[in-house]
Amino acid sequence: MSDQTTKLVIRNVGLMLSGRMEQPILDADCLIAENGKITAWGYEADLDTEGATTLINANGSTLTPGLIDSHVHPVIGDYTPRQQQLHWIDSTLHGGVTTLISAGEVHMPGRPRDVVGLKAMAIAAQRWYENFRPSGVKVMAGAPVIEHGMVEQDFKDLADAGVKLLGEVGLGTVKDGKTAKQMVDWARKYGIQSTIHTGGPSIPGSSLIDADMVLETGTDVIGHINGGHTALPDDQIICICESCTKGLEIVHNGNERAALLTLNTARELKQLDRIILGTDGPAGSGVQPLGILRMISMLSSLGNMPAELALCFGTGNTTRQRNLDTGMIEKGFCADFVLMDQAQHSPGKTILESIQYGNLPGIGMTIIDGVVTSQRSRNTPPAGRIPTIERQPAPTAGIGH
Repeated sequence: MSDQTTKLVIRNVGLMLSGRMEQPILDADCLIAENGKITAWGYEADLDTEGATTLINANGSTLTPGLIDSHVHPVIGDYTPRQQQLHWIDSTLHGGVTTLISAGEVHMPGRPRDVVGLKAMAIAAQRWYENFRPSGVKVMAGAPVIEHGMVEQDFKDLADAGVKLLGEVGLGTVKDGKTAKQMVDWARKYGIQSTIHTGGPSIPGSSLIDADMVLETGTDVIGHINGGHTALPDDQIICICESCTKGLEIVHNGNERAALLTLNTARELKQLDRIILGTDGPAGSGVQPLGILRMISMLSSLGNMPAELALCFGTGNTTRQRNLDTGMIEKGFCADFVLMDQAQHSPGKTILESIQYGNLPGIGMTIIDGVVTSQRSRNTPPAGRIPTIERQPAPTAGIGH
């Protein structure tokens, strides 16, 4: 790595969204990041934009934090055997997602169920995605599925080795709340965050996880509360929302009606900050490169939610629930951004109005750690306005290549 200071300046931003529900729209047209971290934003005339090593003209497009997918099932590199598909992560980047969070590497062929094997695979998965970032995307992986026979020392060993996540509780042999709670508590003691499968069975070996087990287990995130794929009955979903304070994860590969029920219940509770988004892919439903954008559009349009707030579900809300340093425009946070605009010929006077009408925006560029990682998206409808690169360093070997 070079010791040279890097400075990113993004100017001529038409709309800047913060990712924070309490102030979703920022009064700014320019943002600066140094060495991959956000340092300032505001009006270009008031900022020190000299010495930019990368200069981007947003051309009036919208800047948002990079989207976060809170629920994926990676395996190795940019390949998923679940759908025999290469480059699914690169394709997801073209949907504006800059960070992926594993809910378990459960599609690994021959996934070990013994304690030694599952720990070894989790540590290996954490390492290979730490060392290899497909197309620059950050993949938080190494999420072991708990199995009978694990003891407290196993969780300490995992944490000491760098593992920070548990895979979905319920996808392994541990099916009762009492045992699951003990293991979740051990994980939390050593700084490992947990999530739980919610709803009907999704893959062979999984089983129904109902509200009673969800509440007894007490994980940090209620994984796919709208089912992955089959949702719980309405009264159980409402019970979960009312009876805990944890993250309420809504996924693309779930029940859309149950997603709206969760949204409306959280709104009634005045707890919209608990809503976070995932895809739950790759899965039997395939890979969803635009899954997070589609969830934002669906919840905004059918859930009567202002688009600037719905975008927070896939950015800052996840940041706070997951204790991340990306997903919000905040000093010191990672310079991970999406530049997007209203899709060409879509109804609505603005990008926000267009999204609330149920349309997808067009993505013109993604940036991770201050480095341009993709330009005009090959997956979204074409954006009306496209950012241009006015200055950038000479090409070097890219991350993940």
